[in-house]
Amino acid sequence: MSSTNTSPTRDRVPEETTRFIQAIRERVGTVVVGQDVVVERMLIALFTGGHLLLQGVPGLAKTLLVATLSKSIDLQFSRIQFTVDLLPSDIIGSEILDQRTNDFRIHQGPIFTNLLLADEINRAAPKVQSALLEAMQERKVTIGNETFKLPAPFLVIATQNPVEQSGTFELPEAQLDRFMLCHRLHYPSPDEEKEVLRRNVSLGVRREDQGAVARTEFDILDREPVGTMENLVSAMEAVHHVHVSETFIDHVIEVVGRTRKHPQLELGSSPRAGIALVKAARARALIHGRHYVVPEDLFALAEDVILHRIRLTYEALADGLTGPDVLREICAPLGAPERNGQTAHA
Repeated sequence: MSSTNTSPTRDRVPEETTRFIQAIRERVGTVVVGQDVVVERMLIALFTGGHLLLQGVPGLAKTLLVATLSKSIDLQFSRIQFTVDLLPSDIIGSEILDQRTNDFRIHQGPIFTNLLLADEINRAAPKVQSALLEAMQERKVTIGNETFKLPAPFLVIATQNPVEQSGTFELPEAQLDRFMLCHRLHYPSPDEEKEVLRRNVSLGVRREDQGAVARTEFDILDREPVGTMENLVSAMEAVHHVHVSETFIDHVIEVVGRTRKHPQLELGSSPRAGIALVKAARARALIHGRHYVVPEDLFALAEDVILHRIRLTYEALADGLTGPDVLREICAPLGAPERNGQTAHA
């Protein structure tokens, strides 16, 4: 796949944005070991205003990663622990009767924030999950007869345990399609896990009025942010200056189109997949210090953008095929590199 470029609008990434990105990565690195790819995906979502779904078994620091990112930048942060008894009003807010005036007033819920962590989103009932649809797509919510705009920027990062099925509700395709990226976390390497244990041992205790209290990773977050809202807005603007060639767009269309024609897929990618691939590729290029996208951006992001938007046929599942298998077949003609038999994912 070639990447023929015309003259880009900018010839370099602003130094301020480069320092901002590096500062965030260093701050996250002081709290979470490894997970560099996950941090990159979170920055991509943050810089593009897209939503991110993190899938992984318990204990992989999904919640800690999001909390660390929110503390690294001076922006509003809310966390909702999704449970089976959660109500839509617990998320978006409700009308409350003021007994002093005998009038209803609006109580805004935790969704009125910049970064919303939807922890274990698949534990809530479908009507609660649907309460997020309007907010994620239109950046507004309706309470009673009034419609309210959400703060800008607004981003949802949700976590999900894909293994446990008891007491969970599968996310519908309409909900999944609104997540720009869906990243699957893996276990740390032995060296990374050794560093995790070392850090845990060194945390020790802290003195409190009521006695000694064990310190946790969250105590490290009590620091000044390394970035401001102005830094974030500048980074979001810089993404729009990253050059995308016509050839790159053609190949994005080709990949997305093949998912709709593949005989082993009963559901192909929606147009949002192509939009998400281009947006995410521009943000990834910026994070890597480039003012233009390259084929590697497409190959690295294909799984996160496409896999949660496709569905295999019953025959393909019976034959033991997986989504990554089909996606590798789709991307192979474009020259996607392989690592250990898997499409490059970095």
